[in-house]
Amino acid sequence: MEKVTLQDIKGDSYVHSLIEAGNRHLAAIGYTEHGLRHVGLVSHIASNILEKMEHTERECELAAIAGYLHDIGNAVNRVSHAQTGAILAAGILERHGMHPEEIALIIGAIGNHDETDGNPVNSISAALILADKSDVHRSRVRNLDLATFDIHDRVNYAVEKSFLRVYPKERVALELTIDTEICPVMEYFEIFLARMLLCRKAAGFLGTKFELKINEVKLL
Repeated sequence: MEKVTLQDIKGDSYVHSLIEAGNRHLAAIGYTEHGLRHVGLVSHIASNILEKMEHTERECELAAIAGYLHDIGNAVNRVSHAQTGAILAAGILERHGMHPEEIALIIGAIGNHDETDGNPVNSISAALILADKSDVHRSRVRNLDLATFDIHDRVNYAVEKSFLRVYPKERVALELTIDTEICPVMEYFEIFLARMLLCRKAAGFLGTKFELKINEVKLL
């Protein structure tokens, strides 16, 4: 069995096609960007979280791989995309020769990253949840006609800055700067409360606390 790396996965044309197809499918039904920008960022943040918390180098690599693959299920359907993506990822990782124990960690993380039915089940899963839910920003909005924005467009477009700050052994803080002329803070909670509660679970799994700050005000 080989130690599969993030670069191996990034160089897989099948993975690239699944990510691009999933992003096109979500564009067709009005969702925000879920393409290479999103998965690349989530991959980096997930790895960084575990690195800051002094997990092993291999765990950080596995978190990066999970982050890069976490949305490939969108190529099939948005509904149950986490579970579908986990199954697709299992086949991809097996083809690359990854050890079954590592495959199990990654597919558990991918299959549990969605707030509708997910839970942190291992450290990679917890890091993936925190990384995925922290990517809220106006760059993800595809529709640039403010007059036709729905609530998801408004909330994402209102976020001028988003940063997930890791304070080892203290807390993980999602720091947002929001233009409240575009979207009141209450609208953020209206659509993202379930995500924030899952982030709190994920931080707890890693032995720390989750904090949400919007415009320098601590809200969670």
